[in-house]
Amino acid sequence: MLEELRISGLGVIDSASVDLGPGLTVITGETGAGKTMIVTALNLLLGQRADSGAVRTGARQARVEGVLNVRGAVGLAESVDELGGEVEDDRVLVSRSVASVGRPKTFVGGAAVPTSTLAATISPHVVVHGQSDQGRLLQTKHQRGILDRYAGLGELLGIYRDAYSELASVEEQLAVLVSAARERVQEADLLRYGLNEVEAAEPKLGEDDELRAEEQRLGYVDNLRTAAENAHEALSNDGGSDAMSLIAAARRQIDGVREHDAAFAALGDRLAEVQYLLSDVAADLAAYGAGLDVDPHRLAAVSERRAVLAGLTRKYGDTIDEVLAWAEQAAARVGDLDDTDGTIETLRTRRAALRATIASVGTEISTRRQASASTLAASVTDELTHLAMPNALLAVDVRQRSVEAPANDLGAHAPIWTGEGWLQFGSSGLDEVEFLIAANTGSPPRPLAKSASGGELSRVMLALEVVVAATSPVPTFVFDEVDAGIGGSAGVDVGRRLAMLARSAQVLVVTHLPQVAAYADTHVVVNKSSEEGVTSSDLRVLTDDEREQELSRMLAGLEGSETALAHARELREVARAAAGRN
Repeated sequence: MLEELRISGLGVIDSASVDLGPGLTVITGETGAGKTMIVTALNLLLGQRADSGAVRTGARQARVEGVLNVRGAVGLAESVDELGGEVEDDRVLVSRSVASVGRPKTFVGGAAVPTSTLAATISPHVVVHGQSDQGRLLQTKHQRGILDRYAGLGELLGIYRDAYSELASVEEQLAVLVSAARERVQEADLLRYGLNEVEAAEPKLGEDDELRAEEQRLGYVDNLRTAAENAHEALSNDGGSDAMSLIAAARRQIDGVREHDAAFAALGDRLAEVQYLLSDVAADLAAYGAGLDVDPHRLAAVSERRAVLAGLTRKYGDTIDEVLAWAEQAAARVGDLDDTDGTIETLRTRRAALRATIASVGTEISTRRQASASTLAASVTDELTHLAMPNALLAVDVRQRSVEAPANDLGAHAPIWTGEGWLQFGSSGLDEVEFLIAANTGSPPRPLAKSASGGELSRVMLALEVVVAATSPVPTFVFDEVDAGIGGSAGVDVGRRLAMLARSAQVLVVTHLPQVAAYADTHVVVNKSSEEGVTSSDLRVLTDDEREQELSRMLAGLEGSETALAHARELREVARAAAGRN
């Protein structure tokens, strides 16, 4: 239930707030006073699209806040908690701000949330009906939704729609796999050819770099051998002066007098280290030169192997390491391609299971729709007799579309087999639902869009809510001039039925009819005033005396009419008697 509404900077409303209670609350005011802004504010709290043009001229932003009591709103407290919001004393604060420039901000229980989340959280607990809903009522999709709500099909429809959604995904995957069969075979053949090439060559990690170095060495083997022999001779030559002999002579000079100076002796030690190092280098040079005696055919073998590896790197990677990585990925891809037939079979099996679920659940939904359609039609017809439509008859047509058996290869739009025949199906079941009405005795029922006037549509919509509310309770209903096109005694009937609906729910009504306003438990008036050329409106709850004055204004269109005031008192007495109040 909505306990408080606060509005600032929205249209003609500078700043206004009103406390709301249970039962029937009517909102009235002169034309242009800003009654529409009340519904706009409520729609903002329900997550509808924000229009920066609604921000009051001169204001930086429009802000709407609502305090909701979560008692009676099944699951609302849990939803707020999941969002990270707070519920205090069974109340949650919902706020929405719309900036003249910039993005809107939305909070639930103090937690910032996306607008879509606000809509999903709050809208199931507050239903708003406006004149635009007459157009929605003419849509068979909306009519089916009303029947489903009356029949309590929420859980079954959830199961059905999950299966329907998954079936669409499975069908899409199957279509891709089956249509691309030839491309998959070609891809697998190409990958296998490449893998055979790599497997035949048997490359090893880093082999190309090793062979490149070896080929370079083998190409200059004579030069390398000569250089190694000359270097060895320069270091250690038995027949002449070499580095080793010269260093040995230098050491002998130092060793002869080293005991006379420690620093000089240290230089001798360093020469000894150099001598040992040169000895090692000389030995290594000798070994290197000896090792260069290789098979004369080795260079040709290395060049031939490098040519084989070059053929792989031209196709599958810049290096042999990359070629081996490609081969690993290609082998995995071939495995996936080879398993496509298995995947297709798995998907077909899943498709069959999903279609069986859709057939089973869809049939149960149809059965319950058929059963509920007759009781809904009878109950609404009875309600219409209390809304100045005593001869009206509402019918709810639930029908299915039979089709021919599909081809062997089922597709995304193939019909479903229910055990009795093939039926077309959609995201909401196997049925088409349409409301029909006969406004007068003897007239055949015809679709609402072809036979109901605006006033009749308003009464049908109200009758539907009264009936559906008994089986699918909603804490708060908002009606924006649902009485448009209605007057006289029909207005009294509408007021009476709104009061009846308010026995089980909070009902807010923006109305221009005094016959409706007379039934209110709480009467809120929107007052418009102008100061220094600026128009603004505020909200105020009327006292009993003020209510009679407002009703008389609505009746006569002028202030101070004694006749209108007497009529207002009479209306209130009729409303009190109908509601059982003294």
